[in-house]
Order: sequence, then structure tokens, then C-alpha cells
Amino acid sequence: MTDPAAAPAGPAAAGGLEVVGLSVRITGRTILDDVTFTVPPGRRVGVIGASGSGKSMTSLALMGLEPTGATVSGSIRLDGTELIGMPERERARLRGAGIGMVFQEPGTALDPLRRVGAQIAEPLRLHRGLDRRAARAAATALAADVGLPDPESMLRQYPHQLSGGQRQRICIAMAMAGEPAYLVADEPTTALDVTTEARILELFERVSAGMLFVTHDLAVLSRIADTAVVLDGGRVVEQGSVASLLAAPQHPATVALVEAARATARRTGGAS
Repeated sequence: MTDPAAAPAGPAAAGGLEVVGLSVRITGRTILDDVTFTVPPGRRVGVIGASGSGKSMTSLALMGLEPTGATVSGSIRLDGTELIGMPERERARLRGAGIGMVFQEPGTALDPLRRVGAQIAEPLRLHRGLDRRAARAAATALAADVGLPDPESMLRQYPHQLSGGQRQRICIAMAMAGEPAYLVADEPTTALDVTTEARILELFERVSAGMLFVTHDLAVLSRIADTAVVLDGGRVVEQGSVASLLAAPQHPATVALVEAARATARRTGGAS
């Protein structure tokens, strides 16, 4: 079900990150089925759903990083350019500047054999053309932006020397380093404490990129996103403005998510 008052959520939108009829199948099993939504330029769209609903697979498919052997069909257009079927070399050039991603698991994105400072500096040099010294300074500034203590020292560390939350913040800095036009963020604040999460959300709010924000936290969703897409069993079952989805959910999957969030808020003393 769709809220007709919501921002454009289908192929009629002009430009943006347009997903139409996206399906992903692996060894005969359908993981995503006819998924359609749009992230307009500069807007933030949330993706919510229970575990196994297809949220992370949607993120990976947008980046062209679906598992080996997966069959992908439908259309993914980045400001009018079709990504599905694009040669990998061309697709790789779009990652980081055209579209960046914050992975749910930092280990997926970080090279264990390279210092984290070099990993943040790489997209700064590749996509923004900075020389080594300027890239180092910009990487240090990004590390400070995401709340890492003693950034200069931190950037000399290897991933295994950092905590899970610190690695996650390095991944966020890496994704933002190329100043992408669109940013896919898959549960980007899950490993963070409440104070750091608030800082990162403030940082995301200042980003001018269009953003697809995957989260299980409806409080975070209501803060960061304008509209939202609800996935269940690999299909879009409801989409519309975040306010309408939270106030008057229509599909049983959305109702269950909202009721679970309210029950958690009551147990922890938060707002219902």
C-alpha cells in the first residue's frame, strides 16, 4: 500500500536513484521480488522490515555486490544511467562518487592489512583528486567528524586494533570521503553507543546526498528519513511518508514493527 501524499516512490520520479521491478534469485530461491522505489536527489528514504525481509540484499544489489551466482533482474537507474548489466569496470567507477555504501558489517569493507587512515584517504585521492598530504588532512577531519578520539593516532591503526564501534565509524568516514551523490547506509549506527549514534545522525542530516537508510530502529527512521519502504519476504508491502506509516500502518508487517517498537519503548521508559 502506498501513501499518495508521499514523495515520488516509483519510476515517474525525475532523476534520482530509481529502482524498478528489482528481483534477486539465488539457486532458485527468490530473495527480492519486484522491488520498486525511488530515492530522489537530496532526499532520505528509509527501508525497514523484519530480519530476513531483504533489506541488506537490496543494499548490496544497488551496489552491484550481490553474492556470486545471484541472478538480478529489473532496473536500477542512477540519475538516468542503467546499472544492471553495466560492465563491472564501469560499475566500480561509480562506487564511491556516484553511490557510496556504509556496510552493516565493518569487516566487509575494511582491508585488515592496511592502516585505516590509508583506507579513508584512498577515495579522497581517487574521487576528489587530492594529493597525499591533502588526503591525509581530509581523512583526519573526517575521522573527527565521526567522533573518533585522537584522530591522528587512530588513523595509524589497523582494523583489528579498533573496537567494533570505531571500525563502523571508519566505514562511515570512508563512504562519505568520495562525496557520493547517493549514499546507501545499511544499519550504520547499530554498533554505536547512544551518544555517538546521535552525533552520526547529525552528520547524516547535514549530508546533501540522496540517502537510502536501512534500519530496524523506528525512532532513528523517524529522525533521519522523509519517506520509507517496508519490506516483507523480499517484497515491498507498504511505502509512504514516515509519519503516516508510524501513525497508521496498514500492512500487517508494518503493524508488527510499530507495535514491537512501542512495546520496547514502554519497557525502557521511552515514549510510546
